[in-house]
Amino acid sequence: MRDLVFAGLLVLLPALAHSQAGADTPSADLIARGAYLVNAVAACVNCHSPKDEQGRPQQENLLSGGGPGGVWFVAPAFTVSPPNITPDVETGIGSWTAQDIRRAILEGVRPAHDRLPNVPLAPVMYKNYFKALLPRDLEAIVAYLRSIPAVRHEVPAPVYRAIAPAAPSPDAGRVYAQADLADPVQRGRYLSTIAHCMACHSARSGPTSDHEHGLGKGGWVLDANLIRGYPAEWKSSTASNITSDPVAGLGAWTDAEIKRAITQGVSRDGRRLGPPMAYSAYARMSDEDLSSIVAWLRTIPPQH
Repeated sequence: MRDLVFAGLLVLLPALAHSQAGADTPSADLIARGAYLVNAVAACVNCHSPKDEQGRPQQENLLSGGGPGGVWFVAPAFTVSPPNITPDVETGIGSWTAQDIRRAILEGVRPAHDRLPNVPLAPVMYKNYFKALLPRDLEAIVAYLRSIPAVRHEVPAPVYRAIAPAAPSPDAGRVYAQADLADPVQRGRYLSTIAHCMACHSARSGPTSDHEHGLGKGGWVLDANLIRGYPAEWKSSTASNITSDPVAGLGAWTDAEIKRAITQGVSRDGRRLGPPMAYSAYARMSDEDLSSIVAWLRTIPPQH
């Protein structure tokens, strides 16, 4: 009888091992969702990748960091290059655990064992926007970042001259549920939060966005002194008014015109829009998601 039991265990052990491995291995669907969020909606590639001559992310070096060859930020409080977030152990986040990556995304802090232990990430890492991430979407991002090829690319260390406040999110404290995404307006609100649209498109109050009085009003001038690394002919861009105002904002635009501006960088009048908006990333978004963002934009009270 004992021999039969032992034989049965021998049969079961490989199946149990396979089941355990399957539980620890992210599904292809989860990784695909993470790829979509990182490379399209959240547009991580826009800052965290070297650029080609047109200022677009280099596909062969995606997410290997900014700095010379990519973009970097120079502000009174800091000079920072977006870090390498590929799994390279020496120059990227290959030594980080899944929890380390979650903490960096949600709290904006490097892990204690990093080569820059517990160093905070600069305010241009929009942690307060990413706090809105659904748990499964956060796990998808982590799974994708751990699945991509490691690229060795050393990025200059950050320099902090003063404490700078993290950019506030207009959805501060809001907790989304999967069911919210069934409603196009709420889906659009969620997606635009992950895309951190209002980090640039709200009016400014000192060094941060004023969502209370200027949600979507625009007006922030982003120039080549603040954001380095774009083609030399780019000098500055002014964040547009994206409220429903029919004159100053998008109220008179068609859905197709808004989508074209988001994905192609072309204004209603045919004028070419400049950096740093991540047009090539947003062009990867599904039409359903773009339609949801447009639906949400139409609910923003007019500002002029």
